[in-house]
Amino acid sequence: MRLEHGLVFMSDTRTSAGVDNFAVSKKMFSWQVPDERSITLMTAGNLATTQSLISLLQERSVTEEDRDPSILRQPTMFQVARLVGATLREVISGSSPTGQTSDDQFGASIILGGQIKGGKPTIFMIYPEGNFIEITDDTPFFQIGETKYGKPILVRAYDSQMDFADAIKLLLVSFDSTVKSNLSVGLPFDLQVYENDSFSCDRTKRINADDAVYQAITKGWGNALRDAFQLLPSYRL
Repeated sequence: MRLEHGLVFMSDTRTSAGVDNFAVSKKMFSWQVPDERSITLMTAGNLATTQSLISLLQERSVTEEDRDPSILRQPTMFQVARLVGATLREVISGSSPTGQTSDDQFGASIILGGQIKGGKPTIFMIYPEGNFIEITDDTPFFQIGETKYGKPILVRAYDSQMDFADAIKLLLVSFDSTVKSNLSVGLPFDLQVYENDSFSCDRTKRINADDAVYQAITKGWGNALRDAFQLLPSYRL
């Protein structure tokens, strides 16, 4: 999500290989060069594909002599998005002899965001085919993975002027709606806040099921919905 004063990223950690096979796996990854760039990437889709993608990006960014091509050498976030898209195509093509399509079993999608000195903070959504779109004022947030249950509250309540605390609350309500509707999404949640021109991705937190604020939000949101429903006029024939 893009706000006037920065970016907010949130991801769940549930992976599944069937209705009775769930595991926890990190889906948010970050790179930074102090005072020069901060890059955050979130993944959804085939776990083998996303882990291979992250491993390649990490491997190509370890040492100075290995940074070619590297997300730590690209001059703009647009060029980083191009490189991540090309790397995703490389991974999927290597896994699937017929190439990549959005519904392919090796498919994955990516949210990429951050800032490089000289440019503005921005976010891209990268598709399995490697092409991508950039966030705009008309589309101020991106979702990947299971999106339909958590989107309505984002559309209704998002405000670019809201502070980070309210943005986090909004994202938690969105995720909570999804968790209660779909088994493929679950806690803990990984959270990262990026403030404009900070070039730091250190403001992070893992939110577990027993987090007091999360519990208050999920309970309060459920009660608020029931109260709002009772206040609506009944439709009688």
